Amino acid sequence: MADEATAQWRSALEILASSAELGQGKLSIIRTTRAVDVDGTLVLIVGSGFARGIVDGSRELITQALRRAAGYDVPFEVIVDTSLESSAPVLANRPEAPTTRLAGPAVDPLPEAPTPAVTSSTPPAAAPATVPGYMSGPPSPTAEPPNADSDLNPKYTFDTYVTGSSNRLPHASAIAVAEAPAKAYNPLFIYGGSGLGKTHLLHAIGHYARRLYPSIRVKYVSSEEFVSDFIASVADGRMDAFKRRYREVDILLVDDIQFLQGKEQTLEEFFHTFNALHTANKQVVLTSDQPPKALGGFEERLRSRFEWGLLADVQPPDFETRTAILSRKASAEGLDLPADVLEYIASRVTTNIRELEGALIRVTAFASLTKQPVDRTLAELVLKDIITDPASEEITSALIMAQTADYFGISIDDLCSANRARTIVHARHIGMYLCRELTDMSLPQIGREFGGRDHTTVMSADKKIRTQMAERRETYNHVAELTARIKQAAQSSAG
Repeated sequence: MADEATAQWRSALEILASSAELGQGKLSIIRTTRAVDVDGTLVLIVGSGFARGIVDGSRELITQALRRAAGYDVPFEVIVDTSLESSAPVLANRPEAPTTRLAGPAVDPLPEAPTPAVTSSTPPAAAPATVPGYMSGPPSPTAEPPNADSDLNPKYTFDTYVTGSSNRLPHASAIAVAEAPAKAYNPLFIYGGSGLGKTHLLHAIGHYARRLYPSIRVKYVSSEEFVSDFIASVADGRMDAFKRRYREVDILLVDDIQFLQGKEQTLEEFFHTFNALHTANKQVVLTSDQPPKALGGFEERLRSRFEWGLLADVQPPDFETRTAILSRKASAEGLDLPADVLEYIASRVTTNIRELEGALIRVTAFASLTKQPVDRTLAELVLKDIITDPASEEITSALIMAQTADYFGISIDDLCSANRARTIVHARHIGMYLCRELTDMSLPQIGREFGGRDHTTVMSADKKIRTQMAERRETYNHVAELTARIKQAAQSSAG
């Protein structure tokens, strides 16, 4: 694999050198990069933060060059090793004296044992009945400590989680493990389709546990972040630090475990991490889009461990729950919407919470643009072309990109390129937004489809389009018309 990585990188450098798109200054810096293969990912090691900025800024061109060199998409990461000499290009199997790594989220010092902050009996709002085997009255939460894990989203708490028949078991079990980590449900494995609130539950567990036990060490990580951290740690020889980050915690929360599929080295490390935590009586909570038995690319020894505790299935919300979710979302946004509007949206959007909230955003954005009051007639007008039967369509990133390119009169290559022309950038952002809204793809997956871009680029594009929809009629129309085209094309191909 080392020879293959070296050969791919040499060929990519030759392709970059023959291209007129990179200046000699940037090219000379990129030539100083070392290359090493880790678990199927090419790790490019540069000698300074400045050099890393050059490589990251040329990511699209490098992705294209690697694709031409290898004949397929080659995922890559960039890390810094300040011991790397910048005077000449070097290709090596691994760096000799790394000093900087892609840092994972920090964790707090190891406490002797979690100690409840207080002993009154005020559970979080809407807490379910007591789960057998746990305290009848959990300690009431205090203000969360200022050193709480920065990776926990402050919006995702049990107080903001709407429960119903579709998610009562996952919700109850999540509260149980936060109240008494590793006492019964270990691991807790929450599974269900995209956009159903699994990530919300993970963050809520972390927040509530931190409020009950201020000294407890909670670590949240997506599987893709775990992979990136592992790759960087292997490449720069800091696996001891990596192991401490993930094994010296009291609660490990891992999101979308299915994305570890087929990554043999990473899965081997996760297997040992899981064993270390379970043996030490530490809590593990995992989410996935499918149950353990259906996880392809995982060894049986790992799948069986996922079933040691409790499996909790999250189903799409029923009508009452969907209405409550919309009401909570509207309240959080400071919107006073008629009940019949919320009920109409809830009756028409049945697949997942993300699409449900997206429909609400469309309606309120249109009302804001046109200075009209939000009523059922307006909601029907806005949503008539974008609500279809989900059973009759299959929307893929390829379909979205093809329709987006056609709509804006550009090519798919333009969407994936480094071209910064205003029209192309706008089209690219809308394409990313629609992939986020209409597919189950993760942010890194969407980034890879659009020319190997970083997941933060996708996040920025998604946020930008959401904002522009409420401010610019043109952007709103682009999104609405494209969504209708995409769904119509999907239905036509299905029929």
